[in-house]
Amino acid sequence: MSWMWNPSGNAARPQPAEEMVPDPGDPSRMVSKKAANQPFLAYHEYKLEQEKLHQAWLQRKKEREEKLARGEEVGPEERDPTAEEEVGLLGLLKFIVYLLLITALAGKFFTGSFLWEYEGKWARLKTYWPESSGRLYSESHLATFDGMDANKPIYIAIDGEVYDVSSNRRTYGPGGPYHNMAGIDAARSFGTGCFATHRTHDLRGLTDQELKGVQHWKNFFADHKTYFRAGKVLHPPIDPQSPIPEHCDPKKEQTAHPTRGADSSGKPWVRPGPSTTGEPEHQEL
Repeated sequence: MSWMWNPSGNAARPQPAEEMVPDPGDPSRMVSKKAANQPFLAYHEYKLEQEKLHQAWLQRKKEREEKLARGEEVGPEERDPTAEEEVGLLGLLKFIVYLLLITALAGKFFTGSFLWEYEGKWARLKTYWPESSGRLYSESHLATFDGMDANKPIYIAIDGEVYDVSSNRRTYGPGGPYHNMAGIDAARSFGTGCFATHRTHDLRGLTDQELKGVQHWKNFFADHKTYFRAGKVLHPPIDPQSPIPEHCDPKKEQTAHPTRGADSSGKPWVRPGPSTTGEPEHQEL
């Protein structure tokens, strides 16, 4: 019936038979050497060659041990040529270095930045080698870092931790909206919002919500990408018998401490002053 597919009368040439080889996994059957089978066959040949090398090494090792038993002089023990290398600590370190290098080069290629345009605090050397991060400051010494001296950095403190905020002189430097918080531990004001009257580290009497506010700002300065820890400030002990600072907003004061500031009739006493509307919460510009 070949004439139906080849009307010209030229018989189709038979396809050459594929070369067959025994199946390495089952010698009783044959498999072709087509391209799809080449990786499998090549691996089998590699394993056979490795086994030959290993057996030859075992024979040499046996002969060496026999010579040692006879008291003959032998050379250094030969290492098994088929033994797999262990990665080890050095190999692991090399892998990490190569991985970081490839990642950095890929970032430079795709984004133009070796750090993939990341500019957070972890990309800055000061995060790992801060300047004087363990230094202790007295309150009077800390006050000299209020930005009035252009040759000194600007420090603020919150709950004993001192931070360098020199990168934001517009906010904390002279003329800035929060300059009065520079050079002092005004932790209380971060919780109450009384930036003019609560320039103190005294946290007594704060509500749970106000304490959460202090913690929020502690985390803010600790995690800021351009602010860095500069040390700690040493405060003298607070006299537990001393009065607790009053809130700048009498309404909030009465809500937090209903019994404080009441006269003999039980009515709350409203502290006179230029403003009883409270002060805005701390927000960096």
